[in-house]
Amino acid sequence: MTALILQGRLDSTRLPGKSLLPLEGEPLLFRVMEALTVVPCDIRILACPEDCETSFGPLAERAGFVICTGPKDDVLARYCTAIRRYSPDRVIRATGDNPFVFADAAGILAEEAAALDADYAGYAGLPLGAGVEAVNAGALLRAERESSAMEEREHVCPYLYKNPERFRLHRPLAPRKWRPAAELSLTVDTLEDYGCAQRLYRILNKKAKGPERYRGTAILEAAGS
Repeated sequence: MTALILQGRLDSTRLPGKSLLPLEGEPLLFRVMEALTVVPCDIRILACPEDCETSFGPLAERAGFVICTGPKDDVLARYCTAIRRYSPDRVIRATGDNPFVFADAAGILAEEAAALDADYAGYAGLPLGAGVEAVNAGALLRAERESSAMEEREHVCPYLYKNPERFRLHRPLAPRKWRPAAELSLTVDTLEDYGCAQRLYRILNKKAKGPERYRGTAILEAAGS
């Protein structure tokens, strides 16, 4: 069983409340969930702090996600709470500030990770904010038991890829069609990023419809317009 787990929160330091900022008529977080519904999995989970449940609950339900709450700052523990509740074998990890995630790349990465029985998988060379991580659920539970550094708890996966002698890693260069010609960021971290996301979403809406708009090549084409 594969669970897609999306982490989200309200109190972002650099752009407070960004999860609820409008992006073409819907909150940013809903747009992220909308894109992730194209990624094949058995269950979609929004892992958020308890203080976000009231605000995020209706959005999650509308997008077909279930909510699982956990610690605000210990995001690794939040993921492991969801793992213990729903018992997946594998996890696709996504973050709530990436409305332009390459859904097709995410699906293929998850397939590769499962075929290789990798504990951790992630593509190199994608634009910032375009990728996900595919992880063995048992490896995340082990990381929760063994890791103590704040970075490892906040960012979920560093303990895995910093210990290649303990975990099976798959970190290939992404296929060329998903690699931009120049450095490109698609994440929403600042007010400037948000303005760029609004412009890109408008362009993408004109160029691609339905699931096509979540393909990496369509997003790269729109970003280059």
